[in-house]
Amino acid sequence: MKKMVKFIMLALMLLVAVSGHAESAKSDSVRVLWIGNSYTFFNDLPAMVRDIAATRGIPVSNTEVLKGGERLKGHLENPRLHELLREGGWDYVVVQENSSLPAYDTGFVSRETYPYAHAIDSLAHAGSPDVKVVFYMTWGHKYGNIRPKKGYPLCDTFEGMQERLKTSYLEMTYRDDARCAPAGMAWAAVRADRPDIILYNADTFHPALAGSYLNAVTIFTTMFPRHFQTDYTAGLSPADAEYLQQVGQNVVLDNLRLLNIK
Repeated sequence: MKKMVKFIMLALMLLVAVSGHAESAKSDSVRVLWIGNSYTFFNDLPAMVRDIAATRGIPVSNTEVLKGGERLKGHLENPRLHELLREGGWDYVVVQENSSLPAYDTGFVSRETYPYAHAIDSLAHAGSPDVKVVFYMTWGHKYGNIRPKKGYPLCDTFEGMQERLKTSYLEMTYRDDARCAPAGMAWAAVRADRPDIILYNADTFHPALAGSYLNAVTIFTTMFPRHFQTDYTAGLSPADAEYLQQVGQNVVLDNLRLLNIK
């Protein structure tokens, strides 16, 4: 009997470990499905959004389909994603493409990103008719695209790459009547105004803690578009956290039409 109880306990522990990417969803929780790569799982961005929401009295339950370096095309080959989208019940689906691809030329992005973004949006709405899809606009790499495209110098600098990302993500948004979370626009604002704040990881493209926090504020405000205050700082200094809160909120709330937030 003791062996049987021990076996059952071990089985339950294994089940929790295997499904650890999904938080238990209460009936009153806002259910969010995250689709992306390391730009989403660095510093646990979904947990940051959940913790900001908690300070506002909004319970959030996260489920994540994340894989380092993955692109939307690759995610669509994952049966687990199809299962989750078909299962439905999502309030928000946050979609993030590979960090380099949307900064390439328009023809490339039209072939290699837009169709897969549209497919995910369609599957999301098929399973959850009232879902709000959020395309998570990423940011230019610190010194320009780390995977430059031969013969296409427009993404060889931060500024050029950021403009290409902005255009591509907004096009995705308009094509599917989704929302856009303008993290990249917020990064550009902080880089111009407060270069002392370290947004980048040492590799010059992944987010440091402050970068992920700025992204979390921006995404939360895209989901719930109103001004707010929170004492959640993710370990940043209160002054820096307050500044990033203001930038993230203002970039969204000053651009509601541009971001298709109705």
